[in-house]
Amino acid sequence: MTRRRLLASAAALAVLAMLPALPGTAQAQGTPIPEGEKLKVGFIYVGPVGDGGWSYQHDVGRQAIEKEFGDRVETTFIESVPEGADAERALTQLALAGNKLIFATSFGFMDAVINVAKKFPDVKFEHATGYKRADNVSTYDARFYEGRAVMGTIAGRMTKSNKIGYIGSFPIPEVVQGINSSFIHARKVNPAVEMKVVWAYTWFDPAKEADAASALIAEGVDVILQHTDSTAPMGKLQEAGGIGFGQASDMAAFKPTPRVSAIIDNWAPYYVKRVGEVLDGTWTSSATWAGIGEGEVEIGEITDAVPPEVKAEAEALRDKIGKKEYHPFTGPLKKADGSEWLADGKTATDEELSQMNFFVEGITAQMPK
Repeated sequence: MTRRRLLASAAALAVLAMLPALPGTAQAQGTPIPEGEKLKVGFIYVGPVGDGGWSYQHDVGRQAIEKEFGDRVETTFIESVPEGADAERALTQLALAGNKLIFATSFGFMDAVINVAKKFPDVKFEHATGYKRADNVSTYDARFYEGRAVMGTIAGRMTKSNKIGYIGSFPIPEVVQGINSSFIHARKVNPAVEMKVVWAYTWFDPAKEADAASALIAEGVDVILQHTDSTAPMGKLQEAGGIGFGQASDMAAFKPTPRVSAIIDNWAPYYVKRVGEVLDGTWTSSATWAGIGEGEVEIGEITDAVPPEVKAEAEALRDKIGKKEYHPFTGPLKKADGSEWLADGKTATDEELSQMNFFVEGITAQMPK
């Protein structure tokens, strides 16, 4: 099962996911929840809550809701929900159980969310990383590529073989953004860097992820970035003496090495905000795409395994991105086929990023069809 399916029309339709809701097109849904009445909030996860990555981090956000609102809310979750009919059943189960706000934390839940939302117009739905919305359906996403730029900087500085690897899940824009951003920033600090890409075609499968890491290590890779959710690649790096980065969550058990830093998805502020808006009657259907500056993408502790000057360089880049002083996709940049993409000083638009289906110049891996 996958968190996102590669759809033929996704490149065109995904543009909608990255655009803010137009002013005046959404109206507050419902009335405030009276004091003394609980708001029931449900979640569905595509993986096990203890995956140590994606689903785990969403559950951290769920717990933040309970901490913030106490007796005013009651939360529940269903884990390891396959996409398709099972997702519809899980969402329907939560709606029938009286949950008035439901978070669906997988791209592959998108059609299920839309279908169930039509049947329960008085229930509000939030869909992570999707692009289909309705009066009672919102979408939310994170600019993971910003964090990849920081990780790529560390990778470029620390590789001894000049070969870094990337374990991709599926060749969709979000993942391609991450590969490109990592490589661009590794190459900026180390022009000799090469990048090897292995596609796992899964979001959570420790065995497949371990095999992908082993394949990269066998090719001489000593630094691995991943866009899959288990800690299995960390285990392989630990055996081989390489380094890696936490994905979605801190993966702190592997500090100080092989895990030398991490991209942490901090969903808690968004979840707390949206629950608060349901409680006070101001919730509206909207789309958000937040990053380092908004606190939704965090850079985990850079450990002492990283030289002080490299740590300082990575933190300076993090801060520039967070302050909107620098965009990770700033020209001059060419595509892998040598064609022009971004002129000197020009930055990629959200529309361009949401449709990204190519590698940048210097990546020799082939893009799956």
